[in-house]
Amino acid sequence: MILQFIKFCVVGGSGVFVDFGVTYACKEWLRVNKYAANSVGFLCAATTNYLLNRVWTFHNEDPDIAGQYLRFLGIALLGLVINTVTIWLLHHKFRANFYAAKLLATGVVTFWNFFMNYFFNF
Repeated sequence: MILQFIKFCVVGGSGVFVDFGVTYACKEWLRVNKYAANSVGFLCAATTNYLLNRVWTFHNEDPDIAGQYLRFLGIALLGLVINTVTIWLLHHKFRANFYAAKLLATGVVTFWNFFMNYFFNF
């Protein structure tokens, strides 16, 4: 499980670049609401993370890719709620920098996503 968690974190690290890049582009260039931009970035990262985790982290060959992807997205969507609430609390209530709050929220959600996928998806 430890090696899988390390791989999950490496995949998640690549997802951070996808997440932050898409969030930044939506928020700063397209002027999308910061919470909506966060959601788009988070979901784009969840999709790339699913593919990488399926193949590399968990070496999963379940033929029900659609069902597994939907479970992964369900877990990610609950993670998105945790992520968004954490960002809102840190940024809005405690006046932390938006991107610092997003980074901390990403750390919190990493544990949620790993254990839920480990036990219920892969």
